[in-house]
Amino acid sequence: MSTSTEHPRIATVRTFLVAPDPNKSDADRPGYWLYNQEISNPMSKYAKYKDNRDSWGVDVLKTFCVEIEASDGTVGFAIGHGGFVGCFLTEEHFKRFLIDADPRDTNMIWDQMYRGSQHYGRRGITMMIISVIDLALWDLLGKIRGEPVYKLIGGQTKEHLIAYCTGPNPDLAKQQGYWGNKVPLPYSPTEPDSLQKNYDVLANHRKKGGRGFPIMVDCYMSLNISYAIKLITKCADLEIEWWEEVLSPDDTEGYVLLKQALPQIRWATGEHEYTRYGFRKLVEGRLLDVLQPDIQWCGGLTELLRISTHAAAYDVDVIPHGTSHYTVHFCMSQPNSSLIEYVAYSPDGKSVGPVYGDFFVKEPLPTDGIVKSEEFNKPGFGLEISPHVKLLPARDFLKPYLDVFGK
Repeated sequence: MSTSTEHPRIATVRTFLVAPDPNKSDADRPGYWLYNQEISNPMSKYAKYKDNRDSWGVDVLKTFCVEIEASDGTVGFAIGHGGFVGCFLTEEHFKRFLIDADPRDTNMIWDQMYRGSQHYGRRGITMMIISVIDLALWDLLGKIRGEPVYKLIGGQTKEHLIAYCTGPNPDLAKQQGYWGNKVPLPYSPTEPDSLQKNYDVLANHRKKGGRGFPIMVDCYMSLNISYAIKLITKCADLEIEWWEEVLSPDDTEGYVLLKQALPQIRWATGEHEYTRYGFRKLVEGRLLDVLQPDIQWCGGLTELLRISTHAAAYDVDVIPHGTSHYTVHFCMSQPNSSLIEYVAYSPDGKSVGPVYGDFFVKEPLPTDGIVKSEEFNKPGFGLEISPHVKLLPARDFLKPYLDVFGK
């Protein structure tokens, strides 16, 4: 922590890829079940790619890491999605908005990164990269101030966080103390007799969870309006808590029609939406009951706070997508975040685990479905990289390109 009267400024930005662990097989991968099961998805209509998400490259970019060092030696760190592309854009483009900046100026830095990249991307991978940089900035700022991030963005709004589980076993989630369980919809509208088959699977989930235990259904952008109405009407007796990502994220008008047709249903989406601009119509049109931005995709913590503030004005719950220790700090600070999601990231899907496996040392996880605030009271995001992790400096593998085209 700095003792100087002048606040530290950003001195260095570094990026890394994570070296694969040669001692682990693909079956050891966190969430192995999630990537290798039949799930209704946008590619289901193509027989070659319908069986699992890995087949069509859903995670081909892998992760990358950003390290931001201040002039006093304090280092902020974050991990997220973007792989080689994330390293390149951070090193060769976004770094210009960071060096010598005051890390407290998160709004200005975010705005410069966003405006400075609009000519090649306002969503998708560009926003994922900005998200990782933004999270590293907040980690740095918390460490400089000696406070956990949630204390910097409004402080504590609840005694603890209530978690729900995303996984294939509602009975296990219930036994483990989770508030509810979210399950994937297995069959797409293009498959024969999928309406009945989907009903049968969901009815079995309801049987395993029992009446009164919340069950949510993730449709993963795979349905159309007429099929969704038929399926949800057919499943009325199953008491589904909410239906998630029923339509393509670009079909805002479709959600208008769904809300009109089935106003009693709780609708959720937002995992594949980006920035406050993308969420504006969803919120102002009162099309959703649950908003699900991903802190590592939507623009980072800085932008997620703006999305949440807008949603709060319409009394919309913000329950971010995905397991993330970054999300813990957000949810603790926001009155309109009633739940937090944890994915069953054990390879077999039987228990919750961290999304990056053993990348971090002792990353806090829920106990009996509860996340206690005292478990994330270290400065910044409170994450420490495991000593066995090998990070590959981006400058090393970017060098051949930079020797030809760079500086």
